[in-house]
Amino acid sequence: MIDKDSITGVILAGGRGSRMGGVDKGLQNYQGIPLAMHALLRLAPQVGQVLINANRNLAAYESMGVPVWPDALPDYAGPLAGFLTGLEHCETPYLVTVPCDTPKFPEDLVARLAAGLEAADAEIAMAATTEGGVLRTQPVFCLMKTDLLDSLVAFTTAGERKIDKWTATHRCVEVPFDDPAAFAGANTLAELQQL
Repeated sequence: MIDKDSITGVILAGGRGSRMGGVDKGLQNYQGIPLAMHALLRLAPQVGQVLINANRNLAAYESMGVPVWPDALPDYAGPLAGFLTGLEHCETPYLVTVPCDTPKFPEDLVARLAAGLEAADAEIAMAATTEGGVLRTQPVFCLMKTDLLDSLVAFTTAGERKIDKWTATHRCVEVPFDDPAAFAGANTLAELQQL
């Protein structure tokens, strides 16, 4: 069984926030607290340690009390850049990623991803939800073995940026979750108000 202390969590807050008018999504308030802090409070009990991947307002993120690392890749390269940053700074055998803008993700997310990973003898476990009868992956909710670092370095060095294209090169398992609303994120200010 994968012990939670063998898992590092990374909160992905490195995006441009372009759909939110260029604001730093992780620092937008939700119920009076920054979104990234909600993610931190929800993720911390599920893992051994937490990092935040952010590319601006680093002091604001550092004030949340965990290490903050910017992308190693230039130009806001997307979630894979956050995966890469997490893998480079992770000292545990496993890394789990969550986005900063989804404050209600399941409190058993990591345990269920870990169980799915082990049961399938996979290298990557991704959350999936059924919407309209179709199972859709939530690729930014992802548990992976940290020994995938070299693979991801090679993939991103080749200029690739698509998560599903990278995960397709590894043994990957989809772990179903019943409640799609738990994975509802705030990409726009209107979506933030809807939460």
